[in-house]
Amino acid sequence: MQMQASPALPAFRFRPAAILMLLVMPLLSACGYNTIPTQEEQAKAAWSEVLNQYQRRADLIPNLVETVKGYASHEKDVLEGVVEARAKATQVTVTPETLTDPNAFKAFQENQAGLTSALSRLLAVVENYPDLKANQNFLALQAQLEGTENRIAVARRDYIETVRVYNTSLKTFPAMLWNTFWFRNEPFQNFTVAEDKLEAPKVNFGTKQGG
Repeated sequence: MQMQASPALPAFRFRPAAILMLLVMPLLSACGYNTIPTQEEQAKAAWSEVLNQYQRRADLIPNLVETVKGYASHEKDVLEGVVEARAKATQVTVTPETLTDPNAFKAFQENQAGLTSALSRLLAVVENYPDLKANQNFLALQAQLEGTENRIAVARRDYIETVRVYNTSLKTFPAMLWNTFWFRNEPFQNFTVAEDKLEAPKVNFGTKQGG
């Protein structure tokens, strides 16, 4: 009886390109490939927090203006200045997807700085109205505004640092190579030094809440 030969196993074919990819892929994360998208998402998240805190401040202003108006209605110019500054500040926004636009970012900075100045003028006027400074609604708004200004400062600081790191990666080796030949990302805009050093509105009038 003649035995039937077993079918020959297919010859293994070496594919140089595939082998090269298998060797290279584990090294990608170690040579900067993941750096750019990771830091980009971190910067976008930090910017979203900046927007959240500025929006929180904008949301407080209508009640603040109405409360002050009840005691200082003749401070018309100051009150209108705050309302107008708030309108400008909420008209221009920079989404995480448009952080590379210098004109939009400049307009956003200027409008927020204008609102900061308008609030400072309003709160300076409040010093002249003891009854307003003792009003419980005003005291609550004062505390919320103070907390919001602190959160804005923290959010801005965090954003400035994450963008500094991200933008540095775009122009330094090895992430720079990936950006040049693969991602082609543009640097994000950042707050200017002058804007960053602007003082927040003073909202503490020496009053104490609670015990």
